[in-house]
Amino acid sequence: MLLPHQAWAATGLDGAAMRWPYALPFAGLLLSIALGPLLFPKIWHHHYGKIAAAWSLLALGSLVMFAGSMAALAALVHAMLAEYLGFIVLLFSLYVVAGGVLITGDIKATPATNVVILALGTFGASLVGTTGAAMILIRPLIRANRLRRHNTHVVVFFIILVANVGGALSPLGDPPLFVGFLHGVDFFWTTRTIWLQTAIVAGLLLAIFIAVDVWHFRSEPPPEDAGPAQPVRIRGLVNLVLIAAIVASLLASAMWKPGVAFDILGTRLDLEDVVRNLALLAIAALSVWLTPDEHRQANGFTWEPIREVAKLFAGIFVAIIPVIAMLNAGHDGAFAWLLSAVTGPNGAPREVVYFWFTGLMSAFLDNAPTYLLFFELAGGDPQVLMHELSGTLASISMGAVYMGALTYIGNAPNFMVSSIASENGIEMPSFFGYFLRAGAVLIPLFLLLTLLPVAPILHWH
Repeated sequence: MLLPHQAWAATGLDGAAMRWPYALPFAGLLLSIALGPLLFPKIWHHHYGKIAAAWSLLALGSLVMFAGSMAALAALVHAMLAEYLGFIVLLFSLYVVAGGVLITGDIKATPATNVVILALGTFGASLVGTTGAAMILIRPLIRANRLRRHNTHVVVFFIILVANVGGALSPLGDPPLFVGFLHGVDFFWTTRTIWLQTAIVAGLLLAIFIAVDVWHFRSEPPPEDAGPAQPVRIRGLVNLVLIAAIVASLLASAMWKPGVAFDILGTRLDLEDVVRNLALLAIAALSVWLTPDEHRQANGFTWEPIREVAKLFAGIFVAIIPVIAMLNAGHDGAFAWLLSAVTGPNGAPREVVYFWFTGLMSAFLDNAPTYLLFFELAGGDPQVLMHELSGTLASISMGAVYMGALTYIGNAPNFMVSSIASENGIEMPSFFGYFLRAGAVLIPLFLLLTLLPVAPILHWH
């Protein structure tokens, strides 16, 4: 259905006329995700998709009452096609392809082994993406630590490091940085600008993990002698080639600009994005075809983690529509108090506030649209942000990537890793339980980062 652009297009919702009650469906969905598995786990496990859909319908119903059915439909189309589709296709392809990489052999669950896996994943996340690195390494890490009495902390640190912090050095690493790349930020800008901050945060996190893991390891009973150790082998190597093809597809879609686009109810779909999504789906299909079934079976591969992410984030992308509209209204919207805080009386950006606001909102919203929101709030000119306002762009980048680790919904791989761990018998903390654990480790490091006298220095103004 191709129609010309209309005034009621998705981006035309009048967020300035909305008030805070329009955000209640989104808040209700977040509370359901947080409390559902804790208060009614059986009902949640069987009906989480229906619960997410109910909150989404409530949000859409409020938009129909506010702006009419056509405006609500246009907003839904925009959320699904312009925001959600590319997001879930990329996650799906990485999940499928990485699930075909089988690492076999006996990996002893010692603190030294665990920290090596975490360090490799942290480094690799900026090369193959946080989702790719997490999906390749989480199952071997779980198998190695399954028999330990205390293993939850291993997965929590894995989420923090591999699924988040490690992706801070390239647009391939984390979706927010890829959004910046698509809007004109140089490919290696974050590598050059925040490599030292990332190294400090990752290094301190690894040191904290070693201390925690050694403490727990000392209370573990001695392992039983299972005979000669089997050597570590990597199978399904074709999937590593396919991961490289995924990375190449992302880069190609960012550089190829044929100037052809489709307008669907006011939402612009560029040809390069359509081709990229089709290529990613084809790569996932190739992985299924070329990988022996026993590799995925040995990995304990199931479709449930990606199904859960797809359903819950579909609900999030719909329920967040009114919230984004109010935020985009800037100083005229219901969240004007929030947005005015990032600018000083003299008009200069408050970089520390940008860091904390971008980060905390990324923890509870999706970090990619949060990055884009503050990117545009800071002026949206990539040349100015990379040079004169480099501290502001660094604040936005670090906040979106690092603080995505604070909750399960801050970054999509967080949810997938937690779901895979739970499926494999590891007792993962609840939404708030994880938030408290991650916050206890990360908040002090973020405070240190705020005060760190390392360029780009974050100013209060």
